[in-house]
Amino acid sequence: MLPEQFQQLLLNWFELHGRKDLPWQQQISPYRVWLSEIMLQQTQVSSVIPYFNKFIAQFPTLESLAKADLDEVLNYWSGLGYYARARNLHKTAQLLSAKGGQFPLTVEELSDLPGIGRSTAGAILSIACGQSQPILDGNVKRVLTRFHAICGWSGNSQVAVQLWEISQRYTPTHSCAAYTQAMMDMGATVCTRSKPKCHNCPLVSGCQALALKLVKEIPVPKPKKILPVKQLFFLVLQNAEQQILLEKRPPVGIWGGLWSLPEFTDLQQLQDWCQQQGFLIMELQCQDAQRHSFSHYHLDYTAVLVNCINHKNYVMEANAQLWYKPMHIDPIGLPSPIKRLLQQFNKEESYDQNG
Repeated sequence: MLPEQFQQLLLNWFELHGRKDLPWQQQISPYRVWLSEIMLQQTQVSSVIPYFNKFIAQFPTLESLAKADLDEVLNYWSGLGYYARARNLHKTAQLLSAKGGQFPLTVEELSDLPGIGRSTAGAILSIACGQSQPILDGNVKRVLTRFHAICGWSGNSQVAVQLWEISQRYTPTHSCAAYTQAMMDMGATVCTRSKPKCHNCPLVSGCQALALKLVKEIPVPKPKKILPVKQLFFLVLQNAEQQILLEKRPPVGIWGGLWSLPEFTDLQQLQDWCQQQGFLIMELQCQDAQRHSFSHYHLDYTAVLVNCINHKNYVMEANAQLWYKPMHIDPIGLPSPIKRLLQQFNKEESYDQNG
């Protein structure tokens, strides 16, 4: 199928069936497109919509995001996961704000900014600026690998080069924004990972995977690996004022820059730390272990509730630790498992107090 035929079939389909009412499709700007593209990385549209609406209401402009405190940004991101995305958003906003607040207009310059890769740069320039730029997000990869029956994992460098060449060849010089959105929508609503709706696909006449009966086998999934399991104990340390000790995590790594609970590899280490810091343990209770899965390991964690008396007037590290009441956790950035844990703890405390 010629690129012109591919493009026209896709654009005709998009005109009739494409999504046009998503919040980031309104008042289109490089800022709104950039924000939505970062949020949509490894996250479904239905999950992103409420976060986008809340985020854009709080930070309606690049300048407002640049001026915000990172804690506030992380709080509004809390629950979306992959927190490096939020840190990069904030850093990029500050970099652009310092240079006049305008987005670069080339893929190369955009790709030099934190958290923006070639596909995200292409989406920003195509959708917001009308440039003819290819993209290659997960949805587009799925459409192209099936259409050309590419039997190889898209993360393989040779396959990736092949897909970029195809994407470039099919990208039109006109109606660029509509075409880019159409490719995304095709992968998200028709050429889905499981149970694709081939009978609704405008490209069905040229799809090689369908002709070869390989739709279920393509795209080839990422080779599976057994994820390691890490075990931790989270200390829920409560003082006489019903406050809980929180610590700020390092700026990089898992949950980077968020507030969390002190963590330990075993219960004895936890108790030794309390003793070394001068906390007299009045009561200790271990909750049932829970699991939180990251992309590269499983975290099995046990929350340990400790009521204490601080005889030595524990001195906290400036800007790295604080005492917080569970009922007041909403304004700060917390990992979702920690936020749920503290919310549950607060409910149990309220229930106990109210009888």
